Amino acid sequence: MAERIIIDTDPGHDDAFAILLALAAPDLEVLGLTTVAGNVPVATTTANARRVVELAGRPRVPVFAGADRPLLRAPMHAHDIHGKMGIDGYDWPEPARPAEPEHAVDWMVRTLAASAERSVTLVVLGPETNVAMLLRRAPELGTRIRRIVVMGGGFFEGGNYAPAAEFNILVDPEAAAIVFGSGIELVAMPIDCTNRTLTPASWIPDLKALGTRVGDACAGMQGFFQVAGNRKYGTTTRPLHDALAMAWLLWPELFRGRLCNVEIETRSELTRGATVVDWWHRTDRPRNCLWIRDCTDPAELYRRMLARLATL
Repeated sequence: MAERIIIDTDPGHDDAFAILLALAAPDLEVLGLTTVAGNVPVATTTANARRVVELAGRPRVPVFAGADRPLLRAPMHAHDIHGKMGIDGYDWPEPARPAEPEHAVDWMVRTLAASAERSVTLVVLGPETNVAMLLRRAPELGTRIRRIVVMGGGFFEGGNYAPAAEFNILVDPEAAAIVFGSGIELVAMPIDCTNRTLTPASWIPDLKALGTRVGDACAGMQGFFQVAGNRKYGTTTRPLHDALAMAWLLWPELFRGRLCNVEIETRSELTRGATVVDWWHRTDRPRNCLWIRDCTDPAELYRRMLARLATL
């Protein structure tokens, strides 16, 4: 049976790739997309999610707008990397249909309440605000969640938007603390892995060579994302952070990690949003997260991703 997933997202170029991979996967059943303020404001992430599902030829996949700000802090965006629109680099049409009228958290509560025990996986690609609100509102529904796969955090690599914090965690560390402390099976795809799993030099020409609207859109997005990211980080190609979280769900055999205790720093202004990983098990705190450290074969990973995108 296909694994039933909800994608919580803030598209974002790499989010768009992750969504497309999920929609191309016969072994995943995408129940819906929920959006959150992150890379760009929530109105824009919601429109972008609609654009991506329609590009994929899956317009009936529902999109629900969620939190427009973090739980306790002011909104923070990443226009320097993702542009004003969030998925800049392609001439996107306006979405053909609007998002659903129901709030994302209300829909998640209703969907999980109607689901069997441990039957739905949450794939969280942005700040974890919506999921934290879900777990606070209806903690009893945690048993319906099979696992939560998050893109976020960094320990060995430090941070990408602060010295000690990765963007998704930094935006809403209180929400991340709720999710990491939930006791639900948790997998983290941090920049420790993604920053060492760069797209190949041929990635943009390979996407263009697909000769499809999806290929053209992906090539355009990657071009914008790569120029902005290379300028900021001094690289020659860029990792598709969120797409790697989805790739773990599809091909876990291509990754290595360790079950560790991971705690979120919420109080220190110096290290706010830090993901503190007990990699060597130096404490007796519970091992609450599978922390992904390596992709064992990046060339094979991107080959598989391209093959999936080619089916759309």
